[in-house]
Amino acid sequence: MASSAQKVSTVSLSYIFGYRAVVETIRAGRTVEKVFFQKTVKIVGGLYDLVRKHQIPFSYVPAAKLDRMVRGSHQGVVAVLSPIVFTPLDLVVQAAFEKGKAPLIVVLDGVTDVHNIGAIARTALCMGVDALVLPTQGSAALAGAAMKTSAGALATLPICRVADLSKALRYLQESGLTVLACHVQAEQLLYQVDLKLPIALVLGGEGAGIAAKHLRLATHHICIPMQGPIASFNVSVAAGIMLYEVFRQRFV
Repeated sequence: MASSAQKVSTVSLSYIFGYRAVVETIRAGRTVEKVFFQKTVKIVGGLYDLVRKHQIPFSYVPAAKLDRMVRGSHQGVVAVLSPIVFTPLDLVVQAAFEKGKAPLIVVLDGVTDVHNIGAIARTALCMGVDALVLPTQGSAALAGAAMKTSAGALATLPICRVADLSKALRYLQESGLTVLACHVQAEQLLYQVDLKLPIALVLGGEGAGIAAKHLRLATHHICIPMQGPIASFNVSVAAGIMLYEVFRQRFV
């Protein structure tokens, strides 16, 4: 374990900057984690369309942020190269069924804390999860702190990045998976559900939780039994509890 953590702690971000360099990087098929555009610079040409076409997360930031990220003429655009190679969701589901197992997919809706994502990925890998699904917009970057917290799991566990989480959830249902939404308002308890079935487990972000439109797509709404004055678990802790219950029902 120590050697794995030591290896992950050396992960650093790789930046590509300048209009033409970013365009050519995307066209070359490199996996880009995110693109930052300067608020006050109008990005002309096809770069914006290229970013949208490849479903790359992007945001508009002040020039000072870009200046801190790189040294040199960034021309109002900086791209962060991803240490992760993303996997298409349909390939993950198909591969699980072909192995004769009930797929177990974890879907994160708006989880923005890098340490939570890293911790969830680590637990997911230990509990036999087939893939982690993240939306293109509204998730933490999968580099640096997230990689370190995951103890290398993010480099091993298949990661699926989807532009439309609602569409992804509908696809999972159509593929035969039971979509379970975990939130504190749910009345059905975790252990009351048959978790040996093919499952997509949806967990919400630290503040807003699971979006209403995604809750409506769930097959079941479930909660973790608890007591005490605090209303909910940290999302990475909730993921650990729920995934262990899946593991217990399937293998113990």
